[in-house]
Amino acid sequence: MPFRLLLDCDPGLDDALALLLAHGDPDLEVIGVTTVGGNVTLQNTTRNALRLREYLKFPKVPVSAGAAGPLTRQFRDAAHVHGAGGLGSVTLPEATLAVTGIHAVDFIIDTLRATPGAVHLVATGPLTNIALALEKEPAIARWAASFTIMGGSFTRGNATVAAEFNMWADPEAARIVFDADWQVTMIGLDLTLQAQANSIVVDRLSTLGALADDLIVPLATFYFNPNVPDWDGQAVHDVCAVAYVARPDLFETRPARVDIETTGEFTSGMTVVDFDAPSPNAMVATRLDVNGFWAYVETVYARVAAEHTG
Repeated sequence: MPFRLLLDCDPGLDDALALLLAHGDPDLEVIGVTTVGGNVTLQNTTRNALRLREYLKFPKVPVSAGAAGPLTRQFRDAAHVHGAGGLGSVTLPEATLAVTGIHAVDFIIDTLRATPGAVHLVATGPLTNIALALEKEPAIARWAASFTIMGGSFTRGNATVAAEFNMWADPEAARIVFDADWQVTMIGLDLTLQAQANSIVVDRLSTLGALADDLIVPLATFYFNPNVPDWDGQAVHDVCAVAYVARPDLFETRPARVDIETTGEFTSGMTVVDFDAPSPNAMVATRLDVNGFWAYVETVYARVAAEHTG
């Protein structure tokens, strides 16, 4: 039986690639997509999710829109990374199908309540929807089969020197999420920066035909930052979080206590990771089998590309 997956996201270049992986892997069944304001505005993240749903041909999967901005702070996006619309240079046909009409927070609660222990929750954007769902129904922490996020770091930031973007965008939500009664699997920058679409990877992806030309390669190559140490290509951050659910064997993780800095003048949004804490609340990914990861991702993408052509 495939792992049933509920993806809370803010598409976004790498969110789109993560959604492609989740849809294409037969060991995963996407049962819902919820959107949050993050990489770009909620209007754009939701529009992108709807367009991707139809373009990639999974029209029966419900999409619900959620929080437009953080719990207490002003909205801050990453359009300088993802482009004004969120998908870089990619332009997809307008969607003909609408969102569910149910707020993402209620959709998350209802979905997890309906089949406790059967749905794996993955969040690849700011954690606002998840925090609001926990505040409304704390039991979701028990109902989720697992909870995996892309966010945080134990060595660096990207939105600031100290903070990764998803944590920096809504630190108060992140604190609520990490303080809840569950174990968070944190797929942070230390791990995701190992998953870079370098020239060798891009050359292989380019052989996959029209889907690669129109979607995969443009998404995986739009952003370049020469200031990132050891940069070898655009990192596919969010793809790693989805891959973890299907292929945890590709990841090394360590238990840790993770706390979120919310008041620091220079460190707001920092994930303070203590690998020696006696009471861990998270599993923190530290090392990726890079060759195995790309072999897995490329195999799934090739399957979708073949179906798309057909």
